[in-house]
Amino acid sequence: MNILKTLALSTALTLGATAAMPDAHTEDPLKVGFIYVGPIGDYGWSYQHDQGRLAIEEEFGDAVETSYLESVPEGDSERAIRRMAQEGHDLIFTTSFGYMTPTLRVAQQFPDVKFEHATGYQRADNVSTYSGRFYEGRVVQGYLAGEMTESNVVGYIASFPIPEVIRGINAAYLAASEVNPDVEFKIIWVSTWFDPGKEADAANALIEQGADVILQHTDSTAAMTIAEATWEGLEEGERGIYAFGQASDMLEFGPNARLTSIIDDWAPYYIERVQAVMDGEWESADAWHGIDEGMTAIGALNENIPEEIRAEAEAIIEAVRSGERHAFTGPINWQNGEQWLAEGETADDGTLLGMNRYVEGIEGTIPQ
Repeated sequence: MNILKTLALSTALTLGATAAMPDAHTEDPLKVGFIYVGPIGDYGWSYQHDQGRLAIEEEFGDAVETSYLESVPEGDSERAIRRMAQEGHDLIFTTSFGYMTPTLRVAQQFPDVKFEHATGYQRADNVSTYSGRFYEGRVVQGYLAGEMTESNVVGYIASFPIPEVIRGINAAYLAASEVNPDVEFKIIWVSTWFDPGKEADAANALIEQGADVILQHTDSTAAMTIAEATWEGLEEGERGIYAFGQASDMLEFGPNARLTSIIDDWAPYYIERVQAVMDGEWESADAWHGIDEGMTAIGALNENIPEEIRAEAEAIIEAVRSGERHAFTGPINWQNGEQWLAEGETADDGTLLGMNRYVEGIEGTIPQ
């Protein structure tokens, strides 16, 4: 009898303990980390990447846990990337060109962690690369700049002399000069991705040099804010400086000045790659998406643009989307007059990814 009581008590305790234990099938959330070169409040590059992070949270809910480090200098990024790997992140997105080598170094030390590097070109078994074909958006911007300038001087604030930036300058110039042979590009290299003070100084310097339209490949809203300020107190029929949103729409910072924007939409790609990890189907790959795939989007056209120019801009967007128009279709020469592309010839991706010189018609030199 005592033995039976003991067995019954033991069984009851065992059942109670089992009931109190958590579900053995409950999985820990996938840990996804992001490294940003600027602050998430830059309303440009880093802001848009963080919108992608938030989209992951909305899509997957408690199945994911995301975190980020912002304003991480490219020269000090290896430590930040390693810290995320050590903290148990399963997937890490490193979102600036200068993070390429540090990402590869850390990835070699953490083979079970998956890495995604934005705008880079070097991969490994656990490192993918991804970027947008931003130069497609520069075709639209260049066309509008060439049509909308009255001074025939277009200013360009450039960050670093990497192929992505040089490619954008060339694409914009070719589109502008096609509709306005008298157009001149003045380029200021600021050697930073995000520095509102430097970007503002560059915008003011370009305006002093006669630019009445400004493009940028930097991340703050400084140039847009300065362009918008020139519209204050104008009399009827007068116009201020025009500018373009970079990475995000920036419309709220330049309702009069902003002609359109290149908008980086990372959310679909981020959701796709997180899902691939969850499904056990993630593989190292290169992704380079443009207007057609939606990673490079074009903001609404400003109502200040004359109707016929707006219509042509819309037609250009659709032609680029369909593949009917390519930013780099010959005849095109390099700056020194050497032929690059013959009549009707289109540039291959390898040349675009390594672009390191200006096309014919652009003055000045690329910093080394």
